[in-house]
Amino acid sequence: QVEKRLELVKQVSHSTHKKLTACLQGQQGVDADKRSKKLPLTTLAQCLMEGSAVLGDDSLLGKMLRLCGEAEDKLAQELIHFELQVERDVIEPLFVLAEVEIPNIQKQRKHLAKLVLDMDSSRTRWQQSAKSSGLASNLQPVGTKADALREEMEEAANRVEICRDQLSADMYNFVAKEVDYANYFQTLIEVQAEYHRKSLALLQNVLPQIKAQQEAWMEKPSFGKPLEEHLAVSGREIAFPVEACVTMLLECGMQEEGLFRVAPSASKLKKLKAALDCCVVDVQEYSADPHAIAGALKSYLRELPEPLMTFELYEEWIQASNIPEQEKRLQALWSACEKLPKANYNNIRYLIKFLAKLTEYQDTNKMTPSNVAIVLGPNLLWPQADGNMTEMMTTVSLQIVGIIEPLIQHADWFFPGDIEFNVTGNYGSPMHVNHNANYSSMPSPDMDHADRRQHDQARRPLSVATDNMMLEFYKKDG
Repeated sequence: QVEKRLELVKQVSHSTHKKLTACLQGQQGVDADKRSKKLPLTTLAQCLMEGSAVLGDDSLLGKMLRLCGEAEDKLAQELIHFELQVERDVIEPLFVLAEVEIPNIQKQRKHLAKLVLDMDSSRTRWQQSAKSSGLASNLQPVGTKADALREEMEEAANRVEICRDQLSADMYNFVAKEVDYANYFQTLIEVQAEYHRKSLALLQNVLPQIKAQQEAWMEKPSFGKPLEEHLAVSGREIAFPVEACVTMLLECGMQEEGLFRVAPSASKLKKLKAALDCCVVDVQEYSADPHAIAGALKSYLRELPEPLMTFELYEEWIQASNIPEQEKRLQALWSACEKLPKANYNNIRYLIKFLAKLTEYQDTNKMTPSNVAIVLGPNLLWPQADGNMTEMMTTVSLQIVGIIEPLIQHADWFFPGDIEFNVTGNYGSPMHVNHNANYSSMPSPDMDHADRRQHDQARRPLSVATDNMMLEFYKKDG
């Protein structure tokens, strides 16, 4: 049974040793420094570090390459340490077991078989000699030969006995040491676990540094990103694409016929969107193409993961637009407006104030509040499940127009106070001046939402009618 087991263990140990050696990435049997040079991870680390040196720490990619290169180099060192340990504690003992210890026992077994044959041969010769002695007992030399043969036979038997004992001892030792052989595989898992723990610790240590570099990098794309994330990263109150497009349009697009309605050149639009994503816009280049600017603004609004007027308030906006009585409808819209998150409120206020200013030039640009609401409304509010696009374009769009149009018509009633469009001072654009002298300036954007609401309620006219009368009065008065 042990002999059969010996052969099986030898086969298993041999194949395991072979496959385990194939898993090593470093060159087996050489010191750590030589292994390091041939290791793929080391080559990768060197490549990353060289790339970092080329790009420099002035670029985000350069910083990322340096941090990753350092991390990969440390991982390579851990891998080398791990492989050396596996070689010493697992691979080499398996080799000794399969190629030395078991073959030695098997050689002992073959040696015993040979000794048994020798013993049997000696016994046969002695027996034949004894028979010959019996036939010619008066001849002395024959008896002497028989004695010599008997001694030879006894000596051969003695050698067999010693070898058999030695073989039995080796086999019993092999059986007794099975727990040690099994321990090689426990060691393999323990060494692997330790290697992965250290590697994980290295990666977990470098990840916060990488994320910090990413977050600290201001030049992040804004298209398709959540509004609050973009504002937090850029430290802004008004989204960059919104402010950039609005301030440029105030300079060059207010009298452009069909603004927001006429489709821009696809290549110009694509280029402007890419420039806005990098926060780098050449105002002079686009001043001759206000339709591209308007198109980029529409694209930004539509590509937001959630509409500026939010999914949460969608039903409330729609219900408000369905109220037949104008005064109640406007009050309901104002109420929904007040429930917008601070970031959304600031940006919708900024945008509506701009659109109201745009409609002041409707005689030239042909963009009445209704026209603006038709082309921009679906980019400011849409249902969470788009469903049938055609259906949405008819029923829902009409309701959305019914929401956006009054917001534009009564912008100063919904959003009291003056507004500085050029928030960051990057573009030379005018301030929107409120015609109604009764309004004080808009409360600070940092003001708490509840305080802002109270502030607005205190200064909001009793009704749109009063607001309109005051506007007419000041217009007539010049």
